[in-house]
Amino acid sequence: MPFVKLVKNKAYFKRYQTKFRRRREGKTDYYARKRLIVQAKNKYNSPKYRLVVRFTNTDVVCQIVYAKIQGDFVLASAYSHELPKYGVKVGLTNWSAAYCTGLLVARRVLTKLGLADKYAGVVEADGTFSITESVDESARPFKAFLDVGLKRTTTGAKIFAAMKGASDGGIYVPHSESRFPGFDVESKQLDAEVLRKYIYGGHVSEYMSQLEEEDEEKYKSHFSRFIAAGIDADSVEDMYKNAHAAIRANPVATPKEKVTPKSRHYRKQRLNAKQRKDKVKQRIAAAKRAAASEE
Repeated sequence: MPFVKLVKNKAYFKRYQTKFRRRREGKTDYYARKRLIVQAKNKYNSPKYRLVVRFTNTDVVCQIVYAKIQGDFVLASAYSHELPKYGVKVGLTNWSAAYCTGLLVARRVLTKLGLADKYAGVVEADGTFSITESVDESARPFKAFLDVGLKRTTTGAKIFAAMKGASDGGIYVPHSESRFPGFDVESKQLDAEVLRKYIYGGHVSEYMSQLEEEDEEKYKSHFSRFIAAGIDADSVEDMYKNAHAAIRANPVATPKEKVTPKSRHYRKQRLNAKQRKDKVKQRIAAAKRAAASEE
C-alpha cells in the first residue's frame, strides 16, 4: 500500500479540539447542558442555576452551580461525608443519605442568600408531593434545575432522592412525582407512605430485620458498621429524623484549618568556594584536636 500523508486540514481540526474532548469521551451530555445553561437574553446577566447531583462509590455530591463564559462556578455544595457531623455515621450512599445531602445543600444556599427564614420548605417530611411556592410580598424562591449528568433517570433512582431533599429544603426545583418510589404508572398516583419509608430509611430497617431473622452471620457481616455504631432496625428512622433537625439547625459548613506544609529540601544545596574552604579548615582543625586528645 503506498504511503498516504495525513492532511490535517480545517475539517480535521474542527472535529478534534481541546474544548470538545469531553464530548468525544462521552463524559458530558452537551445536548442537555446547553438547555440547562442557556438563559434568555432579556434576563440581563442573571445566572441560571443548576442542582448538580453526582455519585461516587463512597460519596454523594450536591452542588448549586451556574455557568459563565469562563466556566462553571459553584455557589454552594454539600457532601454526604459531612453527614456524620449531623448524626448519620453509616450508609452514606443510600437513598436516605442522598435525601439528607440534598436537604443540606438547600438549607446551606438559602442561609447564604438570606432566604432560610422565608422559605422553610417541608419541616417534617411526610412523603407527599410538594413544590416550593412564592410567598406573598416577598422575594421569589430560589430556583434551580436538576442536572443529572450521565445518570440514568429510572423510577426510584437515588438522584431523585437528592432532588426531593432539596425541594423539601425550600428550593424551587421544577419536577413531577412520576419518578419517586411509590408512583403507580397505571393510576398515575403517588403512594406517600412508600416515599416516606425511603426518606427515613424504612427499606434499610426492613432488610435488617429480615436478614437478622434468616441469616444472623450474614447480618453481622453486612451491617457490621451499623452494629458497631449501635444502630439497629428500630433506631434507623430516629437517626434520620434527628439528622434532618440538626441540618436545619446549623447547615453552615465549617472550613478546615489550613496546615502550611514545611519546606523540604530533597537535594543538598551546592556550596560556593568560600564555604568549601571553610569546610576543609574545620575538618583539619577537628583532626588536630582528635590527635592532641590521644597524646
